Amino acid sequence: MTLEQRIANLLLPQVLSMQAYHVPDREGLVKLDAMENPYHWPDDMVQEWLDCMRQSSINRYPDAQATELKQKLRTRDNIDERFEMLLGNGSDELILLILMACAKPGATILAPTPAFVMYKQIADSLGLQFIDVPLLENTFELDMPAMRQAVQQHQPAVVFLAYPNNPTGNLFQRQHVLDIIELTSGLVISDEAYAPFAEASFLSELDNHDNLLIMRTVSKLGLAGLRLGYLIGHGGWIEQFEKIRLPYNINTLTQLSATFALSRHNIFEQQSQLIKQDREQLISAIDTIEGCQAFPSRANFVLFRVLSKSAQEVFESLRDNAILVKNLTTSHPLTRECLRVTVGTQQQNELFLETLRKILAQ
Repeated sequence: MTLEQRIANLLLPQVLSMQAYHVPDREGLVKLDAMENPYHWPDDMVQEWLDCMRQSSINRYPDAQATELKQKLRTRDNIDERFEMLLGNGSDELILLILMACAKPGATILAPTPAFVMYKQIADSLGLQFIDVPLLENTFELDMPAMRQAVQQHQPAVVFLAYPNNPTGNLFQRQHVLDIIELTSGLVISDEAYAPFAEASFLSELDNHDNLLIMRTVSKLGLAGLRLGYLIGHGGWIEQFEKIRLPYNINTLTQLSATFALSRHNIFEQQSQLIKQDREQLISAIDTIEGCQAFPSRANFVLFRVLSKSAQEVFESLRDNAILVKNLTTSHPLTRECLRVTVGTQQQNELFLETLRKILAQ
């Protein structure tokens, strides 16, 4: 038996048919493709953090419940003690845990699309049927008649609603989201990865809906390297998901670093405010470039459509000029000829805009 035959015999068909998530090489590039906070910590804060790390007991397993870190997150997000929290190695692990727990034969997962790619990627890997409901063209709002029909027809175990949505950047109408929560017999996950920039949340609705869970991350805040996500909701759900969470999934350095950073949340609040201001300027500037259309955003990135050239050509030209953005032209019909750019530092934004103008003027 050849290696290829052995792989084909042993692995799940859905895994064999999947494509791995591709992370492009960023060496030597201005990286504006992954919605990261572009700002470093102040030097004195870095020194304090290093002093904190020196006290860590790397020879011991981490706190399995991450008690101190959870309390920091509760305090920062004003999370009521009536609700429980589950920590994950990034939001990706939380999505995996939720879908593993709900992976009954015939279970379906639903999300409006285009959406965060890991909803489908993880559902596919578990053999779950993923139902996508396209957003409305150009506005990227929820197509409520189609959503209602899909919920009623497929009775999804889980509905993912990114709020704001990735990759489009917009907030869905609040009443539409509430209507879906009421209509759905399964779980609804409000994925609030971009909460630091959105000034909107469904956290206050947990009291009113026992099938609602809030998912957040510290990645976009400025701690992407720590890989820390957290799920908030009624204890009954969290208790079940805890059963399949791997022990010690949040390592010692992540716990110490996140606890340290969240104790200095004012630094990140200032950075978030600056990013929001620069986001609006970036949207306006892109719109002034002939051959471009920028879409409104409540996240730390801007989706824009290239009208006068192919998005692939513009993407490659930007990369040739050492600027990396996200090319979405083949990811979904609604983002055809679209690129997504992260809000960088003011200097990075100016370089991106100047380069984009030159490319489109050629």
